[in-house]
Amino acid sequence: MSEETWEDKYRNLCAAMLPPAPSARERLESLDSIKPILLAAMTANVRGLLTSDVLDQLIEIAGIDEEPRDTAEVVPLLDASAGARTVAPINEPQIKPAARPHGLPHFDLSHFPMDAKDVDMELEVHFDITGNSVTEGRMSDILACFNDRFATISRMLIESRTLPNRPTKIGEIINNKTRYREDECTILGIVGTPEHTKNGHLRFILEDEGTEIQCLLKNRFEDDPNLPINAGLMPDDIIGVTGRLADQQRGRKDLFFVEDIHLPTFRRHEKSCAPVDQAISVAFLSDVHLGSKTFLSAQWEKMVNWFNTDPLAKTIRYFVLSGDGVDGVGIYPNQEKELAIPDLFNQYRGLAELLEPLPDWVDVLLLPGNHDAVRPAEPQPALDPELQQHYNNTTFVGNPCDFSLHGVRILSYHGKSIDDFVAKMRSVSYDRPEAAMRAMIDRRHLAPAWGGKTPLSPEPEDNLVIRTVPDIFVTGHVHGHHVSDHKGVTLIHSSTWQDQTSYQRTLGFQPRPAILTVVNLHTHETASIPFA
Repeated sequence: MSEETWEDKYRNLCAAMLPPAPSARERLESLDSIKPILLAAMTANVRGLLTSDVLDQLIEIAGIDEEPRDTAEVVPLLDASAGARTVAPINEPQIKPAARPHGLPHFDLSHFPMDAKDVDMELEVHFDITGNSVTEGRMSDILACFNDRFATISRMLIESRTLPNRPTKIGEIINNKTRYREDECTILGIVGTPEHTKNGHLRFILEDEGTEIQCLLKNRFEDDPNLPINAGLMPDDIIGVTGRLADQQRGRKDLFFVEDIHLPTFRRHEKSCAPVDQAISVAFLSDVHLGSKTFLSAQWEKMVNWFNTDPLAKTIRYFVLSGDGVDGVGIYPNQEKELAIPDLFNQYRGLAELLEPLPDWVDVLLLPGNHDAVRPAEPQPALDPELQQHYNNTTFVGNPCDFSLHGVRILSYHGKSIDDFVAKMRSVSYDRPEAAMRAMIDRRHLAPAWGGKTPLSPEPEDNLVIRTVPDIFVTGHVHGHHVSDHKGVTLIHSSTWQDQTSYQRTLGFQPRPAILTVVNLHTHETASIPFA
């Protein structure tokens, strides 16, 4: 008689990335324990569907002596010599557990030597504007912000060692026109009024500390949609350009013919990992929008139950909510018609009640977004202490927040600037928010466009510059879901917990709600768990 139930065996096999095929079930059930099978699979580095043939090999490696198996005989119903058919016996149907909704074989539980409750919290905040905002909104603050952005990203461009020439000031080029019509040179500057011409050329102004010049990148009809000629540039980007000064035409301004555009790129990033004795997970979510009539309450209850019962959930030590925890009040016209909770304080109290049933060992990190009760200008401070009083196991930080969990660097940003990237770049759309995230990383700036859809606070130091490349970069805001790798950085666009709104319906936009993203901080494996 087997010492382990079939359910136990099935769960352990899936955790070891060996989901059993129906053909192997009978033999697996006959074994007192499948531990030798699991050990043999680990030794031979065997993963994937556990068929009967694979099981044969693992049994041989493990040295298991099987009792002879009964084989069902084929029963002749008619005389085979007369050309009749033979029919195999009908076995009783086998009942097997339903497949796990999150696909555990892609998130190996064997990589977690302990439960999350056994690991102490280890949070280091590198940047949070809360309590550190010093701007008075004066012109001098705006100039200081842009000067800091220009100096910081220019230094990144130079230190990347990808520029073909030593940067030349625009004033020097204008004063030595004859030379720079013949000699190639490189300029660093801030982009102004980028636009595509009717012929597909990219035209923009480039400005440095002294002066500005009109630039033109001709369309070479290249297919890559991510190239600047196809994707476009963002207003107020800090870039480098290489090219030559055009021949002077009477009555026209100086024109610089661009051959190449340089962004502050970086070589493939090497992720930091949590130590093996701190191998725990972090879960990511955004845009809960509690208070909205389209908040998915039943799905939230399902997730809370999962947090308290599922083996994978026992590995989760942190829960990061990247903005818009509540729907807010007065955020857009006629919002009151779509609110289930019309009072703002009750919305935040309700959000606290939603988080209360989570396991005691889960620490929540809560950022604000554009629907939250903080200033709209980014970077945004954390929620007011009066709104924090009902929360337990919750750390309140600003937006964006640059922090580390057990040595893994995470940049969490709500993502309001995605609206600007969609408006200005051809390669970005609301159903592809990851394209905006890649653009932010490549530009080393979260929200470059001043005066666009994203209100910005002109701090003397531009706090939206990505000064250190993160291991994990997470956004929300546009209610999609995406997980991928970009140059070694894990990109996560967190899902929402709000169903389609009437405004989204008019745009034909379909959100992807109720998906929890989980990341193993030691191996950087990811799992996307649907609850809808």
